[in-house]
Amino acid sequence: MKFASTRGGIAPASLDVALAAGLAPDGGLYAPERIPQLALQRAGTTLADTATLVLAPWFAESRLQPSLAELCTDAFDFPAPLRLLSSPNDHLLELFHGPTAAFKDYAARFLAGCLSRLRDPDAAVPTTILVATSGDTGAAVGAAFHHRDGFRVAILYPDGRVSPRQAHGLGCFGDNVHAYRVDGSFDDCQHMVKQALTDAGLRTRIPLGSANSISLGRLLPQTAYYAHAALGFRERHDAPLNFIVPTGNLGNALACWLAKRMGLPIGHIVLASNANDVLPRFFSGEDYAPRATIATLANAMDVGAPSNFERLRWWHRGDAELRAAMRAFSVDDASIRASIRHAPDRHGVVPCPHTATGLHVLEQLRADGDIRPWAVVATAHPAKFETIVEPLVGHAVEPSPALAAWLARPATSSPLAIRDDALHSILLAGDHCGNTPRIR
Repeated sequence: MKFASTRGGIAPASLDVALAAGLAPDGGLYAPERIPQLALQRAGTTLADTATLVLAPWFAESRLQPSLAELCTDAFDFPAPLRLLSSPNDHLLELFHGPTAAFKDYAARFLAGCLSRLRDPDAAVPTTILVATSGDTGAAVGAAFHHRDGFRVAILYPDGRVSPRQAHGLGCFGDNVHAYRVDGSFDDCQHMVKQALTDAGLRTRIPLGSANSISLGRLLPQTAYYAHAALGFRERHDAPLNFIVPTGNLGNALACWLAKRMGLPIGHIVLASNANDVLPRFFSGEDYAPRATIATLANAMDVGAPSNFERLRWWHRGDAELRAAMRAFSVDDASIRASIRHAPDRHGVVPCPHTATGLHVLEQLRADGDIRPWAVVATAHPAKFETIVEPLVGHAVEPSPALAAWLARPATSSPLAIRDDALHSILLAGDHCGNTPRIR
């Protein structure tokens, strides 16, 4: 199987090349030339078993194929339970039980395992993983690559636009992982990362890789927990499961769509966005028009130019077909607050602000008479947003043991100007990874 760039400026590449590159050389996103079809009747015994089954067609021609089961066992070694809420047909797909308490732990760990196996063990210079984060991606990537031989990580995040605990989680690793606070938006961080990854001159001097949702190594493994939940649900109820996915950069929602296109028993897909409503506007019929980012309570979704839209559009024959594939709703901060405040009584859970957008959309669907089974995707542990959540629910929210462990570590970050040359200087100097020889 070959993977083409969404911009068509290069020859299709193998999966291994696409994984190592992250972003295509022409600035496009890698996408498979065809989507394999699965006829799975039931989920695997474990989430890792399901992941191995779902990912096998993608890796059939990869050097990683013999290691796929091991990669999945390592990455999917914590659960993704489908929890029944207080009302029949209302469910929560909990994806926050990993080491950094966010859904991005699964794919970050899988990608790190892939890149470790693909990397030349005799390479003289470590590979630098560049990542822009709006809150949770950076911590998941930092945890996945922390102390991995041959890798360094540079995390860029918008200063003051992530929660205090998220910021702590970005800067608590040290060693080969360094966090940079940028006086701007996530879109500024993402632009700088993309520019560096497509700078041919820079990449001849220092090996670079990406761990954002633009990477196939993030997108493909995220199909696994949708497959596991949907297959298990069909086996118990003989019906497809519909999903409400909180989304910003569109990676997790795209994985849900991709799992459906592969033939998994997934029904309708609805996107829950915050006040950054580029996607809801498009799906309601307006032209796709990226906008300046608005800071919201659901900060990990504060994205004004979702990267994966390019990939999603590439897969459809025109915007009319794409708009028929899913719906999208925007949820403002007042509604997020109300959703968090009422969730314990209405649903029996305490949600994070991002999950709260999904619960609000679920309530809208129910109010409109929708009685189908829906699963809201719970993207992060509410304790990561205690300054927002605790005043609304009126009590402390205990962090998970893994979350508590990294909160106990010291954290540090460095300022970074919104300039491509400033990022280049840091990367070439090796300042992001301790006492490293300067690259000349």
